[in-house]
Amino acid sequence: MKTIGYAAHQANTPLEPFHFERRDLRDEDVAIEILYCGVCHSDLHTVNNDWGGTSYPILPGHEIVGRVTEVGSKVTKYKVSDNVAVGCMVDSCLECDQCHKGEEQFCREGMVGTYSGKDRITGESTKGGYAKHIVVREEFVLNVPESLDLAKCAPILCAGITTYSPLRTFNVGPGSRVGVIGLGGLGHMAIKIAAAMGAHVTAISRSDDKKQQALEYGAEGLLVSKDEQAMKAYANQFDVIINTIPVKHDFTPYMPLLDIDGTQVLVGQVGEMAESNSVPLLLGRRRVAGSLIGGIAQTQEILNFCALHNILPEVEMINMADINQAFERLKEGDLSHRYVIDMSSLEVA
Repeated sequence: MKTIGYAAHQANTPLEPFHFERRDLRDEDVAIEILYCGVCHSDLHTVNNDWGGTSYPILPGHEIVGRVTEVGSKVTKYKVSDNVAVGCMVDSCLECDQCHKGEEQFCREGMVGTYSGKDRITGESTKGGYAKHIVVREEFVLNVPESLDLAKCAPILCAGITTYSPLRTFNVGPGSRVGVIGLGGLGHMAIKIAAAMGAHVTAISRSDDKKQQALEYGAEGLLVSKDEQAMKAYANQFDVIINTIPVKHDFTPYMPLLDIDGTQVLVGQVGEMAESNSVPLLLGRRRVAGSLIGGIAQTQEILNFCALHNILPEVEMINMADINQAFERLKEGDLSHRYVIDMSSLEVA
């Protein structure tokens, strides 16, 4: 299948139009015309090889919403014209204990990322959603509930599941006390989802500039992390903190905010951590945990949850040709929404 997308050919260079071929359909594959693709901070990091290991050309994008155009002979769940979605994975071994548990992201043989992964059959590098078409194994294709706005729901496939999964893992529900550090693409979804779960949610930010936005998302208040007196007043006030900060930082100042047996979950930063202090962990039997997206079943669960509770990400629609400007904004930080690419613009980009 000949198609077109936007790719980078080396680190710290602009993405540009890229013609390539998707693989022929295997019996269990679904071919999808991509309608919308969200822009994740991970895309920027991978394109610039910030985490190492990027092979070029790199064509990112793992928040994909589209329409089925063709199915393989063994496909039973989808048919042509169905609205579907694809998240951060397109394959795994499906045989190990983690895959059987529905935790394909922890596949013992390694899950295949939607981009910059290695195809399990051919060994080719996978290419993501900044393109007109994609071919995905049926088990990794998701159903989009009819009530979700196709133009806005793409970020649920990464920002949504990345925050939903730890909230579920650490049993957040009615009456839980949840803090959310950061009000960007991940943070604003964490607030909306935790509030819909019935939790008491507090946004945590360096300033109160986004307080009104946080309240609109469902937070009951905003804690300014630079205010030492306010931080002391919030000691022992949270059961779970979702930390969405995407850059190297010290998580220690946030630990005293947790109650005994509380957990701070790191979902934003990937890589080397700043030096920290164990004292607040020891004094409250507190924990620091990490969390990586969620399995396919749980990703379908968050799509259904968002449909049920009328939750949609805050998005800004852009044309494909605007991706490099969007990346510059991501570098600057301070975004409280998610960019979504309208793929109908790609033909004239």
